Amino acid sequence: MQQEEKRTPNIDRLAEEGVRLTQHLAAAPLCTPSRSSFLTGRHSFRSGMEAHDGYRALQWNGASGGLPENETTFARILQQQGYATGLIGKWHQGVNCESRTDHCHHPLNHGFDYFYGMPFTLVNDCHPDRPPEVDATTRAKLWLSTQMAALAVLTIAVGKVCGLISVSWKVVLGAASLVFLFFVSWYASFGFVRRWNCILMRNHDVTEQPMDLERTTSHMLREAVSYIERNKHQPFLLFLSLLHVHIPLVTTKQFLGKSQHGLYGDNVEEMDWLVGEVLNAIEENGLKNTTFTYFTSDHGGHLEARDERGQLGGWNGIFRGGKGMGGWEGGIRVPGIFRWPGVLPAGRVIHEPTSLMDVFPTVVQLGGGEVPQDRVIDGRSLVPLLRGAAEHSAHEFLFHYCGKYLHAARWHEKDSGRLWKVHYMTPRFHPKGAGACYGRGVCPCSGDGVTQHSPPLLFELSRDPSEARPLSPDSEPLYNMVVAQVGEAVEQHRKTLSPVPTQFSLSNIIWKPWLQPCCGTFPFCACGQDEDHSET
Repeated sequence: MQQEEKRTPNIDRLAEEGVRLTQHLAAAPLCTPSRSSFLTGRHSFRSGMEAHDGYRALQWNGASGGLPENETTFARILQQQGYATGLIGKWHQGVNCESRTDHCHHPLNHGFDYFYGMPFTLVNDCHPDRPPEVDATTRAKLWLSTQMAALAVLTIAVGKVCGLISVSWKVVLGAASLVFLFFVSWYASFGFVRRWNCILMRNHDVTEQPMDLERTTSHMLREAVSYIERNKHQPFLLFLSLLHVHIPLVTTKQFLGKSQHGLYGDNVEEMDWLVGEVLNAIEENGLKNTTFTYFTSDHGGHLEARDERGQLGGWNGIFRGGKGMGGWEGGIRVPGIFRWPGVLPAGRVIHEPTSLMDVFPTVVQLGGGEVPQDRVIDGRSLVPLLRGAAEHSAHEFLFHYCGKYLHAARWHEKDSGRLWKVHYMTPRFHPKGAGACYGRGVCPCSGDGVTQHSPPLLFELSRDPSEARPLSPDSEPLYNMVVAQVGEAVEQHRKTLSPVPTQFSLSNIIWKPWLQPCCGTFPFCACGQDEDHSET
C-alpha cells in the first residue's frame, strides 16, 4: 500500500475549519527570543532577551538570565481577568535569578497559574545516544586542554621515575591535583548536561531528573487533556508548547518509520496526532464552538541540523534560509492558523503580513483586558483582520532582527498590494553557494559571518517569495523610492529603542550550581515521577 505524501490530517482540518495566515512571521529566528516576543507582544531586545554576539538563547537551567519580572505576558493579563492560565511543554525563558528557589523567571511568576513541562528546551544532550550539543566547541577545547595538561604531568612523573627530572613528588602530586580540579570544575556542568537541563517540572517542583524521553509525549498529552477537563466550566488559557519538532526528534515507536520523510517526517506525524488528540478533547468536553484555537511555530526549520542519515531539522519549502537567520524568510516565516467556529470564517486564507507579536494584543482584547500603555507594544490585534472587518494588516512595516542587529525590513504598500523586503545584512553561507551555514550550529548575526549590503538588497516578495531575484535601479524603477521609504521607517523605529540590561551577558548565561533546579541531593539530583500521577 503506497503511503501518502503528506499526512497531517488534524492540522489540515484545523486550517479548513479556521483562518490561515500565509505571511505569518516570527519576531526572531531562535526559540528564546521568539517566545519572549510572542509572550509580550514586543521585540525581544526591548526586554534584554537578545544578544549582541555569542549566545543567542539560554544555555542552562542553572543560569540567571531570563524573561524579566517587569515584563507583562498575555497570561498575566488574562489571569487578572479571571482566566485559569496553564502552560504545558517548553518554556525556555529562564528559571532563577539569585537562589535555587526564587523562580523569578518561572512561568508561575509570569501569569501562569499551572505549569508542567521543560523549563529549558530539547537538545541532543537529552538523548543518551546523541553527540553533545550544548557548548560543544567549548567542551571540546576544555577536554583537549585537560588531556594536554594530564600528558604534561605524566611526562614529568616518568622523568622523575627515570631520574631525568629533578623535581619533588609534592610538585608532581600538586600539578596532578590541579589538573584533576580543572577537569572536575568544567565536567561538573558539561558532563551532566542531561541531568541539569533535561528535566520536567510541575509548578515549582522538579518531577523528573533527568527526563525519560520515551514517556514525555504521553506526559504532555495527559497533562493537556487533564487541564482542559479540569477547567472546562470556567474561562481558561492553555499554552501547549510541544517539544515536537525539535531535534533530537524524540518519536515514540508507534510513529517511527511511518512517514516517507525519515525521522523528521515521523516526528511531524506524531505532532499532528497530538494536535488531533487535543482538538478531540476540546470537542468531547463541549468546548469547540467557544474555544479560540491557534497553531504556529516559533521559527523556521533548522537547516544545519543533519546527521549521517541526512536532514533532521526540516525544510522551509520555497523560502530561503532557516533557523537562526533573522532576515531570510526561511528563518521567520511560520504557520498561522486560527479557529473559532461560528465567529471566524472557515477556510479563509489571508495573505497580509502578520507577526507572532500580534497574538499578545489579540488575546488581551478577546480576554477583555487592556494592553499596557507604559511600554512599546510592537504587536497589533488581529481580531479585525481575522473577522473580516479589516482588509489589510495593521502593519505597514515590519523589522527583522538577528540578535540585536537589524538584518531586514519589509514594507507592505497597501495601495498597490506590493510587498517589498530590504536586506541590510545577510549571513555568509558555508560552503559558498550553500543555503545554510553548514559546519556550525546556526548562522552568525554579525562580524565576519555576515555580508553588509550598501546599497541594500531589495526583493518584491509579492512576485518573488523565494527572494531569488534581487532588484536594482535598472530592473526596478521604484528601487530608490522603496529603499528611501523603508530607510525612513527604520529611522523612526530606532527612535523607539532604549537600552535595557541584557539577559544574555556572560554572567547571566553561565551555569551556576546554586541556581540549578534539583530534586534529591545536589549535585546527585535524581527523581522519577509516577506514570499514573495526575494533577487534581
